[in-house]
Amino acid sequence: MNAGIPISVVIITRNEERNIKDALESVRDFDDIIVVDSFSEDRTAEICREYTTRVYRHEWSGFSRQKQRAVDYAKNEWVFILDADERVTSGLKAEMMREISASLHSGFYIPRKNFFLGRWIRYSGWWPDYTLRLFRKELSYVEPREVHEKVIVNGTTAYLNSPMLHYTYRTISDYMKKMETYSTLSAEEIRQSKGLFPGFKLLINPFLVFIKMYFLRQGFRDGAHGFILAVLYAVQTFLKYAKVIEKNLSFPRN
Repeated sequence: MNAGIPISVVIITRNEERNIKDALESVRDFDDIIVVDSFSEDRTAEICREYTTRVYRHEWSGFSRQKQRAVDYAKNEWVFILDADERVTSGLKAEMMREISASLHSGFYIPRKNFFLGRWIRYSGWWPDYTLRLFRKELSYVEPREVHEKVIVNGTTAYLNSPMLHYTYRTISDYMKKMETYSTLSAEEIRQSKGLFPGFKLLINPFLVFIKMYFLRQGFRDGAHGFILAVLYAVQTFLKYAKVIEKNLSFPRN
C-alpha cells in the first residue's frame, strides 16, 4: 500500500474526517504512515485505514504526549510530523529526499503556507512560519508542553525551501473553537510556570499583540484577513490571561 520515500510520517487525529483524506493523499508515497487516533466519533479512522494499516487508537493525552507516542511507533530513521490540515507538496518531497540522503544535519525546519478563510496569509507573522518537522528519530523528541509543542533535536538543524500547505481556520467559527482550547491550555501553562503574573498583562498584552501583528508584521497588507486575524489573536491573548485570573481567584459561592 505504501512504498517509496523512506520517511515515517506520523499524524495524530480526532474527528478529522473533513481534512484527513487530503493529508494522507499528499503522503501516500511514503513507505511508513502512522496515525494515532483519539477515538474519533466520525469516519477518521476508517479513512486512515484506506491508506495505512498502522492506525492506533489511544485516549487523548495532550498534544506533545500524543505526538511523541506516534513518533515512538515510527520504523524509519527519519520522521516527519504532519497535521491533518496540512499537505505535502511534490517540491517538498523532492527536497526532503535530497537532504536525508546527503545531509549531516539531524533536523530540518520547513516553511508553511498558512491559509485563513481561503486566502494565503503572506504577512501578519504567518509567513514563512518555519517549523521543525523532519528529524532523526533517535536524536529527537517532542517537548512536553501543554500547547505550542515543538521538536527538540540533539544535533544540527537546517532550513528547507519548499513549503507545506496549511489549511487552518477555514471559517471564523473554526478559529473560535480552537481559541477556547488553546487559551485554556496556555493559561494552564502560565500557571504551571510559577512565574509572576502582573495583572497589567491582561490589559496591555492584547493591544501589543494586535500592534505587532497588524502594524509591525504588516498584517494590514493582508487586507481584511489581516485585520480579522490581529483582532482574533488579541482576543485569544486576553482570554488566556483572564483564565489565569479565573483559576487564581476565589469566587464567593451563592
